[in-house]
Amino acid sequence: MKKDIPAAILTGALCVSSTSLIAADDKWTLNLHLENDLFANTDLNYTNGVRASWVSPDVSDFLNAQQKTYHWVTHINELLEPLHPSLDANETDQVHRNIVVSVGQLMFTPKDKQKLTLDSNDRPYAGWLYGGIGYQARTENKLHSFELNLGVVGPAALAKQTQNLIHDARNIERFHGWDNQLKNELGVQLVFERKRRFKPVKGKVFNVIDTDLITHWGGSVGNVATYLNAGAELRAGWPLNSDFGTSTLRPGGDSNNPGKGKPNDRGLQMHAFLASDMRLVGRNIFLDGNTFTDSHSVDKKRAVADITVGLSTTYKRWNISYSHVYRTKEFNGQQRAQKYGSLSVSYSH
Repeated sequence: MKKDIPAAILTGALCVSSTSLIAADDKWTLNLHLENDLFANTDLNYTNGVRASWVSPDVSDFLNAQQKTYHWVTHINELLEPLHPSLDANETDQVHRNIVVSVGQLMFTPKDKQKLTLDSNDRPYAGWLYGGIGYQARTENKLHSFELNLGVVGPAALAKQTQNLIHDARNIERFHGWDNQLKNELGVQLVFERKRRFKPVKGKVFNVIDTDLITHWGGSVGNVATYLNAGAELRAGWPLNSDFGTSTLRPGGDSNNPGKGKPNDRGLQMHAFLASDMRLVGRNIFLDGNTFTDSHSVDKKRAVADITVGLSTTYKRWNISYSHVYRTKEFNGQQRAQKYGSLSVSYSH
């Protein structure tokens, strides 16, 4: 794939893509995510999620390499500069900034796939199809992420068609109650999240194993989801990547930042991770139902937590991560907590 492709993403419809090449030390990263409860041998609740995101090289370095100046990029940097992370005393590098472009789809179903009529005791059928634009500012040990997602909930999200296609291909029985899904509604979600990396152990464990702890806190505002969240990720491996943890499908979860520097040339890297995310939920359209029209809804739980355990492997420009996610009950009447698998593949070049 040609290296000039990120120019079109960075400059969008406002600029003509350049035929110049990115500087050799700059990288972009493509993150692909798949989450599905079939990995945990279930088929209900949050049943499938896909997301593709493209993280640009450092914006300033990229434009300098192109020998171009785009005033709208400068204005965005100036506008968001008060929210940039500050440099610690032990950090000598500057603040780097990246643009993230993403597209994704989520789908949710009740437990009984054969029931044709609405089940008032279980969650609504729902789908969410969206595109997003994000802005990241980071130092060596801090990452601030801003993300705006725009999309649609309801039949226009094509969740029914996507699920039927996959179930038919795998010879799995279809869900028969999609006619009861939430109605079409435009969705807006603004996400902000801060991450910070610490070294919980000085040096290496047994002189071999690297460790770090990455904390995060933030929130979301919008008719799709409004919440406050916080959590952490503990990593142990040999050696650890200098990123901000495992990239996840959740909003604000792109952590495999390319930054500056050559792609990893140290060969095989592996680590295990244990992560958590706790949310105080004000609104969840997939449980509360449509915002502006009457629809099926259930009584949601205000506090929800995810516990994730997994493995991550990096070889040169490739990273593959797999994890199991354990989610607490999200609504009153839910019979059991949920489990699902999460697979991420990233390529940096």
